[in-house]
Amino acid sequence: MGIFSRFADIVNSNINAILDKAEDPEKMVRLIIQEMEDTLVEVRSTSAKTLAEKKELVRRVETLKVQVADWQEKAELALSKDRDDLARAALIEKQKSADAVAAVETELEHVESHIEKLQQEVSTLQEKLADAKARQKAIILRQRSAESRLEVKKALDSSKVEDALNRFERYENKIDGLESQIESYDLGKKSLSDEIAGLQQDEKIDDELAELKKKLADKK
Repeated sequence: MGIFSRFADIVNSNINAILDKAEDPEKMVRLIIQEMEDTLVEVRSTSAKTLAEKKELVRRVETLKVQVADWQEKAELALSKDRDDLARAALIEKQKSADAVAAVETELEHVESHIEKLQQEVSTLQEKLADAKARQKAIILRQRSAESRLEVKKALDSSKVEDALNRFERYENKIDGLESQIESYDLGKKSLSDEIAGLQQDEKIDDELAELKKKLADKK
């Protein structure tokens, strides 16, 4: 029938095979879906015309069959009146109508076959369309994820990352140096808290010393 000749690769091929060949899978899957939807609109329009044609042929067959019956009655009437000539003429017209019935019925068979094939092709296309729509989001997510990972891989493999890490290490070393300088200034210097803590420690030592002297004196 060829109604899908423009999209034969979509209907007859595996969608994965099409996507594997595509430079931009996201764009390709959207194009596939759009083409399928456009084709369905076209096919529905063709189907409507074909169904209308079938109805017209059915009416034509019915009309011709009525004519066949009418000429049969006329032939019988002519014979009843002993008019063989008129009966023969009526039978000739009857045969013409019968031949027309056969021709139209043959055409009707072709149309019905056309409709059947059309319905099969529509069913196939709808399955492909449903499959594409169901997988569209996943395909787009996979593509974007792969692109992001590729960018990260490229960044990690570039010298910019190594340079940044080297600069980071130099900054750490510089900060370490500054902190060391600060600590060197504080060497030998005691804060108020340190001095008070020292007095408390000395007082404790004095108390222990006095206790020890008293203990020794008691032994004498």
